Amino acid sequence: MPLFGGYKANKLKPQLKMAVTRFTIASNKKSALMKQQIREIAKLLAEDPPKEEKARIKAEALIRDDDTVEAYELLQLSCELLSERLNLITHSKECPADILSTVATIIWASSVVDIPELIEVRKQFRYKFGAAFDERAMLNVDGIVNDRVASKLSFQPPSAYKVQTYLEKISDEHEVGWKPKVPLKAEDIAQPMPPPVGYSVPENAASGLNKKDYDAGAPAPSMPSTILPVPPKGKEGAYVPVLPAPAVAIPVPVPTIPKTSNKQDDVSVTKDDFVVEEPDIFVPPAPRSRPHSGNNTNNSSEVNNRGRTQSAGENPKGNDDDDDDEDKTGGDATYDDLAMRFAMLSK
Repeated sequence: MPLFGGYKANKLKPQLKMAVTRFTIASNKKSALMKQQIREIAKLLAEDPPKEEKARIKAEALIRDDDTVEAYELLQLSCELLSERLNLITHSKECPADILSTVATIIWASSVVDIPELIEVRKQFRYKFGAAFDERAMLNVDGIVNDRVASKLSFQPPSAYKVQTYLEKISDEHEVGWKPKVPLKAEDIAQPMPPPVGYSVPENAASGLNKKDYDAGAPAPSMPSTILPVPPKGKEGAYVPVLPAPAVAIPVPVPTIPKTSNKQDDVSVTKDDFVVEEPDIFVPPAPRSRPHSGNNTNNSSEVNNRGRTQSAGENPKGNDDDDDDEDKTGGDATYDDLAMRFAMLSK
């Protein structure tokens, strides 16, 4: 027995009575909240379209609260029973067999429910029946804890069938007329409710523009593209986006670089870059005859003699091939001389 404490009947009995009152208050509080949850679920099912997935989540919380209230009522009965049999507990060295499950259930529930009085009750039973008995009750050895209380306070989520049953009952009570959009399969009845995938969430709910609105002919911005997609097969009157024609590149002529004959440039020049043309030699018209001291006969004979002299390769004095008067003879090239030179160049 501990030095500064131990089993005391005068401490156990008031704690049991206070626990009964605490269970009653907690049950009434949860029951009021459950009625509000039921109204919220009915409102979700009555919307168009029904928010079925959100209603299922709230129904799961409703089921958990319902199970908790049921467990509170069972634990409340256990506390009342132990309070009435307190003398039997006080005068027994070991836990009586007829209340073994009741005492073990109270010890196990003290760490699950939010009732502080059960913690003090557990301490008194630990002082009375020992730490080994307390450990057996906490681990539920041999199933000594009440099965119904253990299942109602379990952390396992409810089955999908139970959730759907709650939704159908709420729909019938509030005359909503809801039917499940996705029916349950046979293999999913005993399994927990699947996570939401968003099939009950409407598209573009914030802006109010549903897919039906902008598919009915509302203008949509066109995007440039060089590939024209095949128009989808939709309903008659549906909007089909028209994409602009692809841009075509216009060839721009490249400016040519003029060819130069400068030897300092490194540009290679081929023979095709130049076209050899005949030189355009300007032949002036025949000059007017200038007066001479002699007659025309002398002039013609002089021209004939000069032609014979040049054909023979001679260069008479005073008649050189140059147009200037380098020999100081006073002679000058005539039109006939120039014509003869041009004929020789053409050969």
